[in-house]
Amino acid sequence: MYTTLIQVSADDKHRTTVDPTSPWVGIDHVQLAMPAGQEDVARRFYEGILGLPETPKPPHLAARGGCWFESDVVKIHLGVEADFRPARKAHPALLVRDLPALVAALRDAGARLVDDEPLEGYDRVYVDDPFGDRIELMEAERQRGRPEITASGAARDRSRHPSGPGH
Repeated sequence: MYTTLIQVSADDKHRTTVDPTSPWVGIDHVQLAMPAGQEDVARRFYEGILGLPETPKPPHLAARGGCWFESDVVKIHLGVEADFRPARKAHPALLVRDLPALVAALRDAGARLVDDEPLEGYDRVYVDDPFGDRIELMEAERQRGRPEITASGAARDRSRHPSGPGH
């Protein structure tokens, strides 16, 4: 038997009611690929810069390599891929708080940041993890007059850049 679920985004304005007859209730984790032997590099980025704590992998999976980073609401699992190629288009989109501070920390760490077309209701930027996998970082707009934050950390006047098609 299913019960009615209410999903609320970080900004509380994208509230949706989930169909109680649907078997879908959410996403447990996102898996990204990484090259073998680069777990320390992953830790410096995901835990050190993004602030996602590492969670030990179950012993039977740890032998495969890779690492897991999990908070109460975000779970990113990195798995080793023998013929690794970074995901340049497919990506997770993570909702964050204080995007300008995160952009500054990423910029200070030398991460590659990329802007895209504005998306109504959000400030957003793309970052490449150390392996070239694309990650979108999004923060809900708190007030309409607030300038949009770009990858360079600069503010962009929203009134001159109407929302575009996004991805």
